[in-house]
Amino acid sequence: MILFPAIDILNGKAVRLYKGDRNKVTEYGDPLEFAEKWAEAGAKWLHVVDLSGAFTGESGIDSILTQIKKRLNISVQSGGGLRSVNDVQRRLDAGADRVVIGTMAACHPDEFALTAYKFPEKVVAGIDARDGMFAVKGWTEQTDITAVYFGKKCRKMGIRYALFTDISKDGAMEGCNVCETIRIQKETELQVIASGGISSLKDIENLRDSGIYGAVLGKSIYSGAVDLKEALKTARG
Repeated sequence: MILFPAIDILNGKAVRLYKGDRNKVTEYGDPLEFAEKWAEAGAKWLHVVDLSGAFTGESGIDSILTQIKKRLNISVQSGGGLRSVNDVQRRLDAGADRVVIGTMAACHPDEFALTAYKFPEKVVAGIDARDGMFAVKGWTEQTDITAVYFGKKCRKMGIRYALFTDISKDGAMEGCNVCETIRIQKETELQVIASGGISSLKDIENLRDSGIYGAVLGKSIYSGAVDLKEALKTARG
């Protein structure tokens, strides 16, 4: 199983939100310092999110991505603020190896279809859900589409990967919603990356043993509750 240490960026700083609430922010500092720290611990991937872009639709992390790729031999998965195929192209040009897309799919379906056609191996379906329903725009709006329906639609479009986030768990250190993650992967036939609430090595073991493709680690590694080196060993089994 692949682990993706998260670097969520808001106004140029690495932060963590509590359950996606932009008013409940913990600031950690320079994103580049954390990129270096997670790479030194042995991570092969980073999960870099432009929270400013997710909330406003205006991305501002391209220069940070470029610096990460120049300094480090690491792959980057990035989301937030991607509303058009041109946004995706810029993010890839800046250094992202994959892009996570959610809001575009609901709000700009034609652009999403074009993006999936143009970059099938580089698109990760961002399945952010609250009570099983697909949420968009930095989790501030809930749609009437189920997470499973959206995932199935993405798979039919040729997309292979999905990032599934249970919003109620994100940043809460309450444990991952393993059962729902397994259900999403099984019913959509996507390779799912779990996100939200992972707080212990046991969570990682449970996801690994369930055949989940990957997992994003956020607050657990920032707070020190989980040591990334140990987590990477656990993920490898």
